[in-house]
Amino acid sequence: MSTEPAFVIVTGMSGAGRSTAAKALEDLGWFVIDNLPPGLLFAMAEEAGKVKLAADKVAAVVDVRSLAFTTDLNAAIEELEGRGVRVRVVFLEASDEELVRRFENVRRPHPLQGEGRLVDGITRERGILREVRANADLVIDTSSHNVHELRNKIVAYFGGEDRPGLRVNVVSFGFKYGLPVDADLVVDCRFLPNPHWVPELRPMNGLEAPVRDYVLGQPGAKEFLDAYEEVLQVIAAGYTREGKSYATLAVGCTGGKHRSVAMAEQVAARLRDRGMEVQVSHRDVGRE
Repeated sequence: MSTEPAFVIVTGMSGAGRSTAAKALEDLGWFVIDNLPPGLLFAMAEEAGKVKLAADKVAAVVDVRSLAFTTDLNAAIEELEGRGVRVRVVFLEASDEELVRRFENVRRPHPLQGEGRLVDGITRERGILREVRANADLVIDTSSHNVHELRNKIVAYFGGEDRPGLRVNVVSFGFKYGLPVDADLVVDCRFLPNPHWVPELRPMNGLEAPVRDYVLGQPGAKEFLDAYEEVLQVIAAGYTREGKSYATLAVGCTGGKHRSVAMAEQVAARLRDRGMEVQVSHRDVGRE
């Protein structure tokens, strides 16, 4: 068996939070190299092995510097895996609108915009990174995250790699605000009656007992939870066999305030009872 350290590559859109992710990993005791050209990834892995850095504690942050980025990165990953190094790719992204806002706030041009507009650089970068994003092990959408929230998410994913089992993030959301981009699985709770139309429940959310009891008391709620729990057991076992350490489950309703919140809490509780490490977030509560 290879003694080379496992390797995490952090990449993604410029302005999406790569530096924040790198600092969070460093705070967790990882050895991190920022702005490393893809062609030097294997050399870094060799050096990490020579100094006997701890497995699962080595990371490199790489970004787009040329049109050959994708080819170079794929070649580097193939070389690393061919030498017995386990590679995981974390991809950070954000919406065009949010990236524009961030670049305008710091008054810096996009690295790929050239003589064009800021949005031209963003579009060009998305095109170059399309394949990398599609093959990434973990995609994190930072559009609605500040630096502290992104750091907390990195800590949640990488703060306890030595603990066994799949780590799960359950997030509730409202379909009218869009799907969570980083979701691995999405379920729809709009088949349940909406507490929004019950006057006394409308101002509450799914964390409050009257709404929770109303949602869970509807026909089909328990049956759905029972069936989804069983499905998740099959999926979790498959993820574990494939070496996936973390997954994001999105639970949606119309506005992300009532049904999805109550059901997300129930899904999380059942997974914890199964021995999984679970964190819960409610993306759209308070948004209306």
